[in-house]
Amino acid sequence: MCLIAVAGLPAGSSVAGATGSTALRVLQLNLCNSGRAGCYTGRSVTEAAEVIGAELPDLVTLNEICQDDVAALEDAFAAVHRGGTVVSAFKAAGDRPTGAVTQCRNGQPYGVGLLTHLAAPYPGHTVHSGIHPTQDVTDPEERPWLCVHAAGVLHACTTHLAATSATVALAQCAHLLDTVVPMIRRSAGYAPTVLSGDLNLRHGGSPDVRSCVPPGYLRIDDGAVQQIMATTDVTICCGRSIGMRGATDHPGLLATLTIDDRRPAWAATAPRRTPARDAPPRRARWTRHRAGQAAVNGR
Repeated sequence: MCLIAVAGLPAGSSVAGATGSTALRVLQLNLCNSGRAGCYTGRSVTEAAEVIGAELPDLVTLNEICQDDVAALEDAFAAVHRGGTVVSAFKAAGDRPTGAVTQCRNGQPYGVGLLTHLAAPYPGHTVHSGIHPTQDVTDPEERPWLCVHAAGVLHACTTHLAATSATVALAQCAHLLDTVVPMIRRSAGYAPTVLSGDLNLRHGGSPDVRSCVPPGYLRIDDGAVQQIMATTDVTICCGRSIGMRGATDHPGLLATLTIDDRRPAWAATAPRRTPARDAPPRRARWTRHRAGQAAVNGR
């Protein structure tokens, strides 16, 4: 189990300081809110809003949600970030039988979402999303990926990888980190990168999640399939599981990351893939940006 349970920075302490570093609290949630799965309770979005209010994350990645869940959680997220800009984004999973999108029981699109807070001055952002080219053809759900790129500040991605085939999940993980992220960097410029999501891959599993992680990346997990990874200019000081009181079948995963603004990761090079290294809140008035989606490798 690669979860590090040590004391982190106090909640709400994420600031850019004189040291040239920025603390970033990242919260990963799988809410099982399609209404179709056996783990559905109807309570997970409400529980997630309470966790956001208590933990004050700067970045929230959301898996197994309906499109309107993003708007509901954006309100809770904005309430704890009353300065700078709140950005939200959503990407629906594909539905192979119909060629349309996977739907929740209530008819809304079903997929993954992301919320992040960008401190003033607002640097601008772009949203990139798509469907992984490798899918398990026995599963009607086509798994998506989603990234928000804030120029020179942060590149944040989430995905929910195949649950029916670990081999497919590994290929999807490699596609996102080896193809999608470099493609976005070429078009939008470099930014410290964080990937957070339910990857359905484990440390020590077969295949091992570490085999899809680029050289030098730090990684932390919840002891199971939820993972947070970051580039070499980001350190992970601590992480812990967040109980969801039975509202969903996954705990939340919260990690405190520190972005070193003085040490760009693009200066680091590594010629071959090696296993990743496992990792040993601002308030005033907010502006809401519901982002459109610019597909880099979409359907």
